[in-house]
Amino acid sequence: MEMLYESIYIKKEEKPSIDELLNSNELRKYHENWGREGDKALIAVDDKDIPIGAVWYRLFSYKEPSYGYINDNTPEMGIAIKEKEAQTDAK
Repeated sequence: MEMLYESIYIKKEEKPSIDELLNSNELRKYHENWGREGDKALIAVDDKDIPIGAVWYRLFSYKEPSYGYINDNTPEMGIAIKEKEAQTDAK
């Protein structure tokens, strides 16, 4: 869910919360019942096992198409990279 949220570009000051955005009628289809046939994902982690990026795809049908729907056999792909958070040196 966090990576899906990261993949959606909206200006930071205008972006709704993760729950509000991803549970909207338009975007629920991208994560609801994740793990069904046709869902695949890879998550990249740093040396501390913290997720830093992901790539995924999902198949949609003509009955419930996605924004990028082509046909029932062509998955829609997503990718996200988390913005590196500011780090401070503890001295």
